Amino acid sequence: MRAIWTGAIGFGLVNIPVKLFSGSQESSLDLDMLDKKDHSRIHYQRVNEDTGKVIEWKNIVKGYKLNGDYVILDDEDFKKASPEKTKTVHIEAFIDEAEIETVYYEVPYYLEPTKGGERAYVLLRDALKKSGKVGVGSFVLRSKEQLCVIKPYENILLLEKIRFAEEIRKTSELKVPKAKAKATEMKMALSLINQLTTEFDITEYKDTYTAALMKFIKAKAKGGKVKEPVMKVTHRKPMDLMEQLKASMGKKAS
Repeated sequence: MRAIWTGAIGFGLVNIPVKLFSGSQESSLDLDMLDKKDHSRIHYQRVNEDTGKVIEWKNIVKGYKLNGDYVILDDEDFKKASPEKTKTVHIEAFIDEAEIETVYYEVPYYLEPTKGGERAYVLLRDALKKSGKVGVGSFVLRSKEQLCVIKPYENILLLEKIRFAEEIRKTSELKVPKAKAKATEMKMALSLINQLTTEFDITEYKDTYTAALMKFIKAKAKGGKVKEPVMKVTHRKPMDLMEQLKASMGKKAS
């Protein structure tokens, strides 16, 4: 793996030098965009909107429009804006992870200690395990401040990006019924939940669509006709909610 960020974790007065690695990867197929006529690959180009000319990466700069004019920023400018945050994940507080709603979580990253930080890294990892707490902090990655959680995972420290409160849309605009569930329906629903309750094992959940798509691609590559599975539609009178719950009892989720 290649490190995408190098810096340190600020833990009180303790400084832990670390490297940051991506902790996730795509499971979907890498599909190319092609010209329908001759199947040539399609490439995206960066074009000057005034001249129509293609611009190379080395000639592209970033700018912010202020009072009608652009203020140009280079990599050093981003660092100068907050030198500490571009190089340090400062843990500002320790909390119970259950206090963070899952809607805030974004992307996982792995943290690896660099030379001189091994003992402090192990100390923080084991202290978090023993306390049952997670550290909340922030740092700058790719010119943007990131809020994050640091916690133990297997034998490493895991950094998970979490969203700021202002990045989550309000639910007040959604139309949700105010009616309450009937007692009998609630009792039946709880029975169904208890029946289907089990220990969570992430390895039991597979990306079956990608596997099916790959099977379809291989069959199509051989030149044969691929039979499309038929969705069976059953026409019957709609059941009320209680009947649906009763019919669900005794059945395993597929």
